Amino acid sequence: MTDSGQSYRFPKGEKLVSKKDIEELFKHGSSFYLRPLLIKFKATDGGKNKVLFSVSKRNFKRAVDRNLIKRRMREIYRLNKHILQTDSNTFYHIAFVYVDKSILPYDQIEPKLKKLIKRLKGQTSEKDWRSEQNNQANE
Repeated sequence: MTDSGQSYRFPKGEKLVSKKDIEELFKHGSSFYLRPLLIKFKATDGGKNKVLFSVSKRNFKRAVDRNLIKRRMREIYRLNKHILQTDSNTFYHIAFVYVDKSILPYDQIEPKLKKLIKRLKGQTSEKDWRSEQNNQANE
């Protein structure tokens, strides 16, 4: 815990591991995309946000590469999960899916994942979101 009361832990209870919940998330969840990440989410009445991180075996054959990317995403989420935690009773099941075909460095993944978290929280206006997607298309 820090002085502000934030916990930077990522305990087992915050990991989405239930096969039933994962199937439900991918079947009925909403999503949006910001290269290199896709986020799938579904509101739930559970007591915590639960998260999973996925990297396609099709794009990265070697497990060490997949694990590196998942480790980076997990760390970024762990340090920024406080953005999602509020006093409201809205909790999510969330899947962060890495869809790029190359391994990007931490400092390129971090701002994108943060924007996705803020978008999920509703802190990014629709106009800002559209301009970010247009900038990305021009890259």
